[in-house]
Amino acid sequence: MPDIPVSPFAPARFPKLPAVAGLRLAAIAAGERYRRRADLTLAELAPGSTIAGVFTRSTMPGAPVLWCRKHIGRGKARAIVINAGNANVFTGRQGMEDVAATAVAVAAAVGCKQEEVMVASTGVIGQTLSVDRLLRAVPRLHRRLNARGWRAAARAICTTDTYLKGASAQAEIDGKVVLIAGIAKGSGMIAPDMATMLSFLFTDAKLPADVLQSLLHWGNGQSFNCITVDGDTSTSDTVLLAATGQGPKHGMITDAKDNRLASFRAALLSVMQDLAKQVVRDGEGASKFVTITVSGAASARAARRIAMTIANSPLVKTAIAGEDANWGRIIMAVGRAGEKADRDRLTIRIGGVVIAEAGHPHPDYREAQVVPHMKGREIDIAVDVGVGRGKATVWTCDLTHGYISINGDYRS
Repeated sequence: MPDIPVSPFAPARFPKLPAVAGLRLAAIAAGERYRRRADLTLAELAPGSTIAGVFTRSTMPGAPVLWCRKHIGRGKARAIVINAGNANVFTGRQGMEDVAATAVAVAAAVGCKQEEVMVASTGVIGQTLSVDRLLRAVPRLHRRLNARGWRAAARAICTTDTYLKGASAQAEIDGKVVLIAGIAKGSGMIAPDMATMLSFLFTDAKLPADVLQSLLHWGNGQSFNCITVDGDTSTSDTVLLAATGQGPKHGMITDAKDNRLASFRAALLSVMQDLAKQVVRDGEGASKFVTITVSGAASARAARRIAMTIANSPLVKTAIAGEDANWGRIIMAVGRAGEKADRDRLTIRIGGVVIAEAGHPHPDYREAQVVPHMKGREIDIAVDVGVGRGKATVWTCDLTHGYISINGDYRS
């Protein structure tokens, strides 16, 4: 990873992720961009594995995103290959040819069709891949595959990340224990809309692709689509969920709303939210982790838009960085969101302290009440806009000089 100060939220160690039956992982230094570090990752899936994906809605998607969109509808996959350092975005026909060549090489190593290989890339935009280096590395990469390759894989997908991100959980289907585990990368260009944000999730449950797709879309809406670091949506956002079907045998599932999936849904959301929050905690230059809850909106969608407007406001984020409870900037952001809000019923709380309500500052509020909270690492902002029952929670970080330094001095 680059020589960037480690996030104050970095965990003491990478979590111990379980071996997921039917999944093997490996990473290798292909030398596409970085030197002396792994930058190419391979996940091999057992025959019969199903897959689902959500991708950036940027109108400038990378070649890997276009490849995955084209083939994800088949619902089958045998491998996922990821390179870091070069996003393969805005590279024209050559970019698509390089993705296809990579898929062909991986398919030959794994023993599958090229359409069963999903491809993801992250890094610099507008530079063609040194694809020959990737292709030469594939056979060696395949030989390194093992069931415990989580840490190596998590490290190899990083760019400006300052720590590795992983999470796992157990669930039950028909009384059988199944596993869910995943990794993610992301630190800047984070405002997923489906950043240079990637996440790869795996389960040993046996679930059809359409069920996986419904579960992933649902979970994504409450996790990765609820985070922002800088308000910029990447050209490469990709979240993939694969099911190997190699875990304990359970009854057939054909509907994502099946009550037998209640435990699985909760566990999947737990893993996705854990990874999403880790991305925010590793936000470029971040010193504060901020939870913003908006209630009383006209709809959940309106609540999320208001919350994201607050979360993406440079004025709000710099005030938080300066440990300044400048709630007027929150008022500004609510007004700018363009959603219904009743000024005379609006309530703002910071750290649980009521600061404003009923159209004016709370008469008992004193700024000294929230100073200790603003000096902490975890900041909680709650806003009720007084027009309905819509509610949403999003997560962001502050905006510091560190963000400027990283993006002014370093090209991922």
